[in-house]
Amino acid sequence: MTRPGPRLVLACALALLLAACAAGGVESGQSTHGGTLSLFLLGLWHGIIAPVTLLVEVGHRLWPHTIPWALRLYETRANSVVYDVGFFLGLGGGPSLAWARSRRG
Repeated sequence: MTRPGPRLVLACALALLLAACAAGGVESGQSTHGGTLSLFLLGLWHGIIAPVTLLVEVGHRLWPHTIPWALRLYETRANSVVYDVGFFLGLGGGPSLAWARSRRG
């Protein structure tokens, strides 16, 4: 029996980490009642993980009940401009920026 490669283990751990604080969860909903800084950081984090969350959400729609929790791309309970600004900045400076830097170097 072969052991999974370190890249596969790292990818699985990264996917679990990214999904841990995704929009739509109980923890995310509770943090929407925090202050301005927590809303901004929550929006920033949701913007950064948005590409991964979108893929998981589409997969969940195509194959229901594959994951035990419901994910959303955007936290609807965070009705604040601060969250929106953080989300927008996370979209712009998240994985796409890291991908562009790795392609150049």
